[in-house]
Amino acid sequence: MKRTNIYLDEEQAELLDSLAHSQGVSRAEIIRRLLDRSLHDEVDDVAVGLAAIDESFGVLADADDEWPERRASGREDHLARMWAARP
Repeated sequence: MKRTNIYLDEEQAELLDSLAHSQGVSRAEIIRRLLDRSLHDEVDDVAVGLAAIDESFGVLADADDEWPERRASGREDHLARMWAARP
């Protein structure tokens, strides 16, 4: 391992310390993990999920005619009874 020094602003240092504490590791370990993710092009799961949602928006807008009607299962009646029984 090679030693390096970096300058952090107060907020960065506080956030790193908080994250490190919550994960039970050092600030340096958090920095190494973040660097590894960035340098190896690992993507943020949340960002990927949001992008997938954005891309899929409206995909089924014209699909109403393509889907068969739902069969009656009694589920609607059950839910209606459950809602009616609420205090």
